[in-house]
Amino acid sequence: MPSPGGLTQEAETLLVPPGFGTLLQDQISLQIQSGELLIKVTPLDEGIIRLTAPDTYERLRGLAEIHGPRATRTQLASQYSLFLVSLFSYEPDVTYEPEDLLLVNRGLRLRPQGIAPITPSWGTQRLGQQETRMAIYAFEGGIEWEADLVVEYQQLRNEIWTDQVLPLLQAERSKVRARSGG
Repeated sequence: MPSPGGLTQEAETLLVPPGFGTLLQDQISLQIQSGELLIKVTPLDEGIIRLTAPDTYERLRGLAEIHGPRATRTQLASQYSLFLVSLFSYEPDVTYEPEDLLLVNRGLRLRPQGIAPITPSWGTQRLGQQETRMAIYAFEGGIEWEADLVVEYQQLRNEIWTDQVLPLLQAERSKVRARSGG
């Protein structure tokens, strides 16, 4: 039976308790730079965001709870993997294609099944200089977090998950268990 956060009791017992993590959002995000456009993709999986600092955890969890149902177009958000996607421009009048952002996991290329804008001007697909836009992306099915996770945008790829992010998450999970006494 799912808990209020959409997790089964079994999944809930495998999680570390919130409030003991120290990671920053950038440490769990995958980045791609395409010319003057910087894209950051942050997983909103409960097991990952619980490893972040308490204020970061609360912010990311709140974004998933508020905007996740719009991205999934259903209240059954547990059937989807949610990601916060942030776009930043270094120059004026930089364009972007929201649907060109893909994930590769377990050898499968995943397209977003839903996108819920957080910033009001998301749909213009154009950024001003030093402007940030954000949206929640929903990808159908569960992401295998212990496997390769690659972010693709047009011809660019970020493949650091397995070598850099995953070991950091595993180390922090052990530290959180020690700090929390569990």
